Amino acid sequence: MIVGAALGMERQVDNKAGGLRTHILVSLGAATFTLIPILTGEAERSPDALSRVVQGIATGIGFVGAGEIFHQSREQKGELKVIGLTSATAIWVSAALGVAAACGLWSLAFIGAVLSLVVLRLVKKLERFI
Repeated sequence: MIVGAALGMERQVDNKAGGLRTHILVSLGAATFTLIPILTGEAERSPDALSRVVQGIATGIGFVGAGEIFHQSREQKGELKVIGLTSATAIWVSAALGVAAACGLWSLAFIGAVLSLVVLRLVKKLERFI
């Protein structure tokens, strides 16, 4: 939840639709789904159980991201303007960080959150400069 909150807070500050609560819930949900086969022992009995869960999370989050893009995109003067790609991608990364945390890969989750914040904050400034 902490790594999702870090990304969600950054999006919230910029008044993006996918904000603090969305990212926290995505990270929590991804971590919970990941922990189910680990804690029930299914991951030990069936080596591909965890892989199937992670694949399902990636697919499900793809639909959430598509909804974010669809919600924010609009048609202006006869042309479709697509917005929300960065917010959708941040939601996708929040899910990945939740999976990493659930697998006990705390350093990966922390480093991933820091790098994501660098991209969301600093690269935005670089884009404006360019």
